[in-house]
Amino acid sequence: MLLQLAPYFGYLASLFLIISLIVNNGLQFRWYNTFGCLVFVLYAIIIKAFPVLLTNSILLCINIYYLYKIYSKTELFDLLELNGDEKLVQKFLSFYESDIQSYFPGFDKNKIPGNLNFVVMRDLAIANIFCAVLPGNGDANVIINYTVEKYRDYKVGTFIFEKERAFLLSKGIKRVVYNEAINNKHAAFLKVMGFTKTPDGEFIKTI
Repeated sequence: MLLQLAPYFGYLASLFLIISLIVNNGLQFRWYNTFGCLVFVLYAIIIKAFPVLLTNSILLCINIYYLYKIYSKTELFDLLELNGDEKLVQKFLSFYESDIQSYFPGFDKNKIPGNLNFVVMRDLAIANIFCAVLPGNGDANVIINYTVEKYRDYKVGTFIFEKERAFLLSKGIKRVVYNEAINNKHAAFLKVMGFTKTPDGEFIKTI
């Protein structure tokens, strides 16, 4: 039975490895590559292909080592408030404009000044920009919370909504509100961060 299924294990492993070479995120690359190597190990055991087993076992160990390094790495996170009209911020928004529009369609950088604005620095590099309107009722209506692709491992979100919870509370924020989440990856991120989707399509998190 397993021998008959062996080709499918090979196809699945190959698919994981192909995807790992397509993604731009280093963490995603390691995970897809790990899954590919793991399935190839099972495939090699079934068909008794020792060279395939040896090669992918070694690669699997290498991937696990680098995943351990990624998750155990100590990084410096910092939150810097800004007005929103700084040249560096404007250049950042212009550079990532296309990707930003895929997560926040219709976003207009001219609407940033006058709101709660900050960037999240990760090892002194801008990893995220956040802007929200504070109407005074305890809500923070998010205009943009954009994280650069290479930093989309949930660490930035955890930093904002958990480690900087006191900062948000100091601004009178009781709830963080997204009117919608067009992008499926964005919706998945919000759910991981503890946001609840309402019947109206809003995503809300109580601070």
